Amino acid sequence: MTKTASNTTLPIHVIGGGLAGSEAAWQAAEAGVPVILHEMRGTRGTDAHKTDSLAELVCSNSFRSDDATANAVGVIHAEMRLAGSLIMACADKHQVPAGGALAVDRDGFAEAVTAAIAAHPLITVLREEVTGLPPKEWDLAIIATGPLTSPDLAEAIRTETGEDALAFFDAIAPIVHRDSIDMDICWYQSRYDKVGPGGTGKDYINCPMDEAQYNAFIDALIAGDAVGFKEWEGTPYFDGCLPIEVMAERGRETLRHGPMKPMGLTNAHNPTVKPYAVVQLRQDNALGTLYNMVGFQTKLRYGAQSDIFRMIPGLEKAEFARLGGLHRNTYIHSPVLLDESLQLKSRPGLRFAGQITGCEGYVESASIGLLAGRFAAADRKGEMLNLPPATTALGALLNHITGGHIVSDDEPGKRSFQPMNINFGLFPELEPGSIVKPEGVKRFRGKDKTVMKRQLVAARALADCRHWLEQD
Repeated sequence: MTKTASNTTLPIHVIGGGLAGSEAAWQAAEAGVPVILHEMRGTRGTDAHKTDSLAELVCSNSFRSDDATANAVGVIHAEMRLAGSLIMACADKHQVPAGGALAVDRDGFAEAVTAAIAAHPLITVLREEVTGLPPKEWDLAIIATGPLTSPDLAEAIRTETGEDALAFFDAIAPIVHRDSIDMDICWYQSRYDKVGPGGTGKDYINCPMDEAQYNAFIDALIAGDAVGFKEWEGTPYFDGCLPIEVMAERGRETLRHGPMKPMGLTNAHNPTVKPYAVVQLRQDNALGTLYNMVGFQTKLRYGAQSDIFRMIPGLEKAEFARLGGLHRNTYIHSPVLLDESLQLKSRPGLRFAGQITGCEGYVESASIGLLAGRFAAADRKGEMLNLPPATTALGALLNHITGGHIVSDDEPGKRSFQPMNINFGLFPELEPGSIVKPEGVKRFRGKDKTVMKRQLVAARALADCRHWLEQD
């Protein structure tokens, strides 16, 4: 890509201090470019945030799988670490046991990000709301306001782009006080006893259900008093974060094959009886005093939540540190609006990052912030932009956002671009002949072949990422 004029005394403006904005600011500052980070919390709150800390986690405390050998999320973790990610460094420092996942003490994590940003000599944090598009004198800027973009700024974006913002609901799971859980009924165990980063193989609290208890629970969920939608009615959900009661409505067995699946778990109090369904809770803070109800994001009203969730064996006397909630996520039609370096096509120099671009998930949002910060810094320094290869997790996600589905073949004009977590389906196929049957193995297909394919794709991604960073 073409070089630009260099003036490293001028700042890059980053709007939004979530995971993407914090990572973007950090990457640009680490490249030697001054940054002004604008964050409205401190002067104006949101429907979901509880503190003024940067990079506050408002949903789960899990960054999901940390397996970089055969899991796409673990691969993007590893690539971000290679790229000097602030978000990953703080997550690693404040991890809590979570089996094969990387979960964090949410308060310690956010405080660490906030402290690092505040201490960086090239970053200035301004607590103010930016109500419109950046002024022209902010020649290089990044909008990383996430799914909770303020109405005024969202309207300014719509006016500039001529495109309506798309939206989907995102729900938050409840958090339970550990000492209110009945451990005479529940037990500690990770699924299949898997030991992950900082874990022991006993990182989840498991609440068992028999068939009658499960069916009664499903009936209560379906009949529960949900939040009325009114102006948001008809807005699609993101399938990766469905409210628990919406999953229940999709079929009586849906939850038992989803977040309440009993596979890989043995009741320590009654090993000979297989639970019909299991509710898992994951440690949410470093002290181990709070546990997050895994997969139990919800739009139920608070009173209904308390009543229904106390039907779960072991949670009859549960005390909730936080009940579930609902907020609306918004994102732009990035494949149409953004170029390959995340710039708004109608206004060069203005980039978007994080969930507002149409990625989904903590690390995915932070990774797009990482790229936007690096690209903006290269622009400021007059350097050629170095895009990550499509074979890397970073490149695969970037390609989905900037070159993903635009229209449906069978319905011309209909948008099919949707929020996406990183997954191996976004990576280019391996070269023909890459998958070779191991010596001495007679039958090599199905699951074994899939595992090898993922391992090869992951290894290729990390090798190509290292090479990309060496060129940067």
